[in-house]
Amino acid sequence: MQLSKHNILTKIHGEDAFLLVNLLSGEADVVDPEVARAIEAGGPVNEEELAEKGYLVDPQDEERRLREKYLAFLDARANDEVQLFWVSSYACNFGCSYCYQDEYAPAPRNDLGAVVDAFLAYVDDAFRTRRKYVTLFGGEPLLPNPQTRSVVERMVQETARRGIDLAVVTNGYSLAEYVPVLATGRIREIQVTLDGTEKVHDARRYLKGGGETFRRIVDGVDACLAAGLPVNLRSVLDRDNIETFAELARFAIDRGWTDHPKFKTQIGRNYELHHCQTAGARLYSRLSLYEDLYRLIEAQPEILKFHRPAFSVARFLFDNQALPEPLFDACPACKTEWAFDYTGKIYPCTANVGKAGEEVGTFWPERRLDRARVEEWEDRDVLGIEACRGCPSQLACGGGCGAVAKNRDGRVDAPDCRPVKQLLSLGASLYGGDLSA
Repeated sequence: MQLSKHNILTKIHGEDAFLLVNLLSGEADVVDPEVARAIEAGGPVNEEELAEKGYLVDPQDEERRLREKYLAFLDARANDEVQLFWVSSYACNFGCSYCYQDEYAPAPRNDLGAVVDAFLAYVDDAFRTRRKYVTLFGGEPLLPNPQTRSVVERMVQETARRGIDLAVVTNGYSLAEYVPVLATGRIREIQVTLDGTEKVHDARRYLKGGGETFRRIVDGVDACLAAGLPVNLRSVLDRDNIETFAELARFAIDRGWTDHPKFKTQIGRNYELHHCQTAGARLYSRLSLYEDLYRLIEAQPEILKFHRPAFSVARFLFDNQALPEPLFDACPACKTEWAFDYTGKIYPCTANVGKAGEEVGTFWPERRLDRARVEEWEDRDVLGIEACRGCPSQLACGGGCGAVAKNRDGRVDAPDCRPVKQLLSLGASLYGGDLSA
């Protein structure tokens, strides 16, 4: 018997205790320093107790269990829902200070209707046996012009006719005007971004050429919730706006958004993707962002009514008193996510859509998939990434984002590592309670 290769041991932040997690066995326990030191030293340990929970294993048995879990993961993913992103244009009426698509400028089309027809036909054929939903993306998919409105109306109508849910990722500026159209469809969610209260947001997410956007976005969120449309409010955080996150939380609470059953939140981290940002000093690493979120929440716990950060699997463990299934792959590209744009190209995911050279095929005017390039993305998981194989955190991390890894290292099969141990340390401290699964 030997200690499992998948034991994750971390000291709980600010406490004289440790969290021991094993995603393969599905066990999590708070252990005292003496036990933790024995585990870190490789023994001796209380064999009966640790073996019962899968922290101490026969290596061959553990390898069999890993293979069984991996095959179950592949089966579940093959039957999982697919998200299909549609981009009608990369045009946007915002000039956000951190936009990563500002260099994308393919020419607009006069025959957009034919391309939309081709996209819908491709969805009908290529994904006919899969559960799926379509997400309108951009650029800005709800621009206030007749051509854009025509495409949105068509997508709302055609997805509803097919029994397919529709989601929208929008800057929210014209959202209120589109609510009557969207309300006629099968809307999964509307994702809208607010980076702070009015002064902070308007300094970051402004109209091209200048102009405030906050009040129009708030009106759009109000209109969606009043119409019963689900809203996913996203905040992109960096060192310029992190200290005002609690103010945004209080604004949402006071406005009644957080009490609405169809309101939820997410956070995004401002980071470099595809090209450099000029103010790089404002950017967070994943860990430093969560360290500052922890500090803010400790001082202003009302933030948790607005947003509860994941801290790797810590929040899931606290909420469910159980661990999630092992995550063999955190990258959905060419598996449960594809992106299509008005030029007729197919991309692996939203992080790559529109970037020259990242396309994996076309759906118009001809259908073609580059199988070799698709398989690069399909084969990417923690068993295929050499750097992940010996990492105890691999089943919580899933190898991270393939687009980020490729952008950094030039290879899809490179890791995008997550600071799992450090995040668990903070999450276990923040959410507390009985963390034994």
